[in-house]
This record gives sequence, C-alpha cells and structure tokens, in this order.
Amino acid sequence: MKVLRFADVIASGFANQKRVFIRADLNVPQDDAGKITEDTRIRASVPCIQMALQAGAAVMVTSHLGRPTEGAFKPEDSLAPVAKRLGELLGRDVPLVAHWVDGVTVAPGQIVMLENCRVNVGEKKNDPALARKLALLCDIFVHDAFGTAHRAEGTTYGIAQYAPIACAGPLLAAEIDAINKALAQPKRPLVAIVAGSKVSSKLTILQALAKNVDQLIVGGGIANTFMLAAGLNIGKSLAEPGLVEDAKAVIAAMKARGAEVPIPTDVVTAKTFAADAVATIKAASDVADDDLILDIGPETAQRLAAQLKAAGTIVWNGPVGVFEFAAFENGTKVIANAIAESSAFSIAGGGDTLAAIAKYGIEKQVGYISTGGGAFLEVLEGKTLPAFEILQKRTTG
Repeated sequence: MKVLRFADVIASGFANQKRVFIRADLNVPQDDAGKITEDTRIRASVPCIQMALQAGAAVMVTSHLGRPTEGAFKPEDSLAPVAKRLGELLGRDVPLVAHWVDGVTVAPGQIVMLENCRVNVGEKKNDPALARKLALLCDIFVHDAFGTAHRAEGTTYGIAQYAPIACAGPLLAAEIDAINKALAQPKRPLVAIVAGSKVSSKLTILQALAKNVDQLIVGGGIANTFMLAAGLNIGKSLAEPGLVEDAKAVIAAMKARGAEVPIPTDVVTAKTFAADAVATIKAASDVADDDLILDIGPETAQRLAAQLKAAGTIVWNGPVGVFEFAAFENGTKVIANAIAESSAFSIAGGGDTLAAIAKYGIEKQVGYISTGGGAFLEVLEGKTLPAFEILQKRTTG
C-alpha cells in the first residue's frame, strides 16, 4: 500500500513555514467531572505534533471527543481537558480554538487545538462544502488517527480530497506497515485468533480469514458455535445455533486449503456465570446439558500454544475465555504467553484483547498493538478503509 508519509514531506523541507492540519485520535475516557482517566491516545499523538513543530510548521490539531450533536456544542463536548494534557506533554501552551471552520490564525512554530470536529455541521456525512473549507485551512493535511480510518468524514476523508498535500502521520503509517506485514505479505504459517461472544458479529471476518490463514483459532461464544458445528454438545453455553451451517462452511473452506480450525478437546465449565462459580475441567465430549463453557481446557490451551510458538505471523482479536474471572482465565493467559514467547510477528487489536495484553504484561512482546477497534476489524474483513483509499489516490494521482 503506497501512501505519502509525513516523514517524507518533512524530509523534503516542505513543511517549514507551512500550515499543517493534523487529524489525531484524542477521544480519551473521562470521569463524570470531565477529568481524563486514561491518556494513551494523547501521548500517542505527540510524535506527529512534535515532528511538525520541529519542522517549523504552523500546527493545527483536532479530534472528535464523545458523541456530540452536530451544530449543538455542549460543555462536555469540549477538548479543553485534552488541550491542557497535551500542553503538559509538550511543555508549552496549547490554545483551544472554537468556531474555526472559516479560518484559523496560528504562526509557524506554534500550535493550536481546534475544538471537537464532530460538532461541525456536515462532518459525519462528509459534506463536500465543509470538506473544501477544511482544505483551505492548510497546506498539508496529516491523517494520524487510525481509530477513525474506517469512517469517511470531513476531517478523515473530505479534507484529504482537497488539501494541497495529504499524507499519513507516523501512527497511521505504522498501522499500514503492520497490516501489510501481517496480512498482505505474512511469514507462514499465518495463525489468526478470532474470539468473542457472537459469530454473527465476526462472520465476515472469519470468512475472509478462511481464505488466507493457515490456522484459524476461535474462542469464546464463537468457539461454542463451532463446537456445535463439529457435533459436540455445549449445554447451555452462549452460541448461535442458526449460524452452525456458516461455521461448517468456514471449517470446510479451511480444510479445502489444507488448513484447519482447531476444535477444543477439553473445556472449563460452570453451572452459573459468576466469578465465584465452581470451575470444572472436562473433555469437550462430556459437556452436560446444564453446563456453561467459560474457557478452553488446559490440554487445548497447550496444543494451541504449541501452534502459536511455531507460527510465522499471528493476528489476535479477542480473549478465548472469560479471562476477567480468575477461574476461567487460564486459556487466554496461556495463549497470551505463547504469543509473547513466539518468534512470530504478532499484531493484536480490539478492546478486550488490549485488556488481556495489559493484564498479562506482554505489551513489549507483541509485535504491534493496533489502536483502532472498528478499523482493525474492518481490515481483518478484507475491506479497504476510506482513509487508506483516499491517501493512496492522492499519492498515486
């Protein structure tokens, strides 16, 4: 995937004295008092902003925050806490500018934050009139918000159509590189872990991966549906019986390529869904009608761990059991540690996956941790993200 990179624009010397508009992802969680509770996304945006400032650019940065109503700004929609935190990280004042669509004043070497972009009328629908106005604000547009790359909005797509130069910031470029390495040119065997409560929410992902991966490990409620497809009793476990034929089709598609969907041979069950429920390990063929399957068993976990350690590339989306409960975390813990120990290039994404990575302290052992939930899933589905599409068009003409 060929896109112009901000690093290349800076290397050419073109950014000096130029107006640079950075679309970042600063949508951070806040408490009821509006205090930021976790600032990873703000810290991740700093390298791109520093690149622009050091190059002598006049820098504008914006983001969405929450779910504001277009044209109806409320105090809780404000990026003020974000501007304050960014200022602390940069060691300089970051003024916040409201009503900025019709013009922004910022000097070279200085930075301003533009108030919540999703308050602007026409942003979500990518209104062409708004997009053209946004493009007039800058000489260089930098997309550095992978978490929004699957949305064609004013500040993620429209501005890139009309700005004199449109390029990928370091965060977005890193995502592109990791995705290419994992999916476009993977070192084999390529193993994908797709877990979650419902097959229906990830059916298209499973179908897309079935055409490419060497092993497709399924977990959670998804695995239960695949166990049904394999003729096993799953008791009262979460599953989607209506999608058994789809699961069989995925298994068949993999088998036709000499690949496989490993079906659990043992599981961890309980009678109730609770942290203090009694956990029982049993063979997958011995599940009772009143059992809930809440994790894969130790035998299955070790078998999957061996496959992961022998992999060339690993794509991970979703824990394989209820890892939030200590009695049902072993499967996810074993898999996380196997990924950490594997020499494979690994890419992981999705909120629950990131929580598992943090819980088991393997951040440094995962090759790349994707910052975009929905965008990451759409990439796995084989979709071309709008942000990638427009940046490619602008690069290749």
